[in-house]
Amino acid sequence: MADQSIPETRAPGAPREAPGGPEPLGPENTASGDGISRRRLLGTAGATGLVLGTAGAAAGYAAAPSSAATPLTSLGSEEVMFHGKHQPGITTPTQACGHLVAFDLRAGAGRKEAAALLRRWSDTARRLMAGEAAGTRDTDVARDAGPSSLSVTFGFGHSFFGRTGLEQRRPVALDPLPDFSSDHLDKNRSNGDLWVQIGADDALVAFHALRAIQRDAGSAARVRWQMNGFNRSPGATAHPMTTRNLMGQVDGTRNPKPAEPDFDERIFVPAQPGKTEQAWMANGSYAVVRRIRMLLDDWERLSVKAQEDVIGRRKSDGAPLSGGTETTEMDLEKTDANGSLVVPINAHARITRPDQNGGAAMVRRPFSYHDGFDADGVPDAGLLFVCWQADPLRGFVPVQRKLDRGDALSPFIRHEASGLFAVPGGAAEGEYVGQRLLEG
Repeated sequence: MADQSIPETRAPGAPREAPGGPEPLGPENTASGDGISRRRLLGTAGATGLVLGTAGAAAGYAAAPSSAATPLTSLGSEEVMFHGKHQPGITTPTQACGHLVAFDLRAGAGRKEAAALLRRWSDTARRLMAGEAAGTRDTDVARDAGPSSLSVTFGFGHSFFGRTGLEQRRPVALDPLPDFSSDHLDKNRSNGDLWVQIGADDALVAFHALRAIQRDAGSAARVRWQMNGFNRSPGATAHPMTTRNLMGQVDGTRNPKPAEPDFDERIFVPAQPGKTEQAWMANGSYAVVRRIRMLLDDWERLSVKAQEDVIGRRKSDGAPLSGGTETTEMDLEKTDANGSLVVPINAHARITRPDQNGGAAMVRRPFSYHDGFDADGVPDAGLLFVCWQADPLRGFVPVQRKLDRGDALSPFIRHEASGLFAVPGGAAEGEYVGQRLLEG
């Protein structure tokens, strides 16, 4: 859990990258009448000149004359592109706030209704990610904000294909995950026909998107489960740093990087000529979603030295116990003066290393969560684990099986919910997500 989460490497104010590389800014959509661009309109957020809730306001967001405009901070102005080769929210740097929500199609809803729903969802996501209103009946929750790095990602669960008559196009990689010894799964908070991941650097922007997506579901789908998460806010540290989880551990040192030559083949599904039944998944990925509760009371009773032995890294800076800095290669053979391994044989970081798992790789992009305290004051807190890979049978499954056999971290965590979703490639201009599946 501590060795492959996606790190936050942006300097405060630096632009986010779209999957596969820097995002094109794209043309500015000029507002009619006064020549103020959409970005200029957004640039008035936080200024006293923003016209709110007046009868003369436009259907979207209204702005005062440009001479009174005060630019958004870089945090609010950052925009993630909706259209692209891959869906957003996979290689997009982790945001400060997140929502995960699964839906089931309602009785009587099938392929036609699912297609209409994905068309609505895609249009709403495109609008909101550009910092625009959601369309009709916008709730105005995020009226004062810019895009705030909002990303919305859509996926399909195993059951979706049976409900829509598309069983022949269901990928083998979407077969249910095997049982693991650490599982204590709540079926009501697991799986689902459809899955949506929402991330943003502003909590109101993230909630606005969640509410819009839920309202768009209408009579086609109902919420099965929903979870809320958070991360460190961009710019909260003096310089870019890998984030920490609720155990206080640096979490994300060895995550695969898009710049690595084999990144795409390990994380994204390749186009396969001749396999038309699976062509809709080209440039997509598979998301494993796990709600992992951290038994913080037990963990916090350990000394720092004992915690470091469990993980295999120093708590202060994430460096391996074998020495060096956070990014130094771990020396698994190093011993101390007594001949004992410096990195314990059951240390979490040792077990999860790709070179210890046949090269299994996944991009981990989690959120922390806290859902209050029980009657005894025990926190319900931990990790909303989300990992991405081209094939979960070669990514998540072998690593989790090995963790099951002797991970020192296992006594301090509990897997309480689980899901596996096929996330198709990004939508091209004029398309909606999943169109090649639903209309192919």
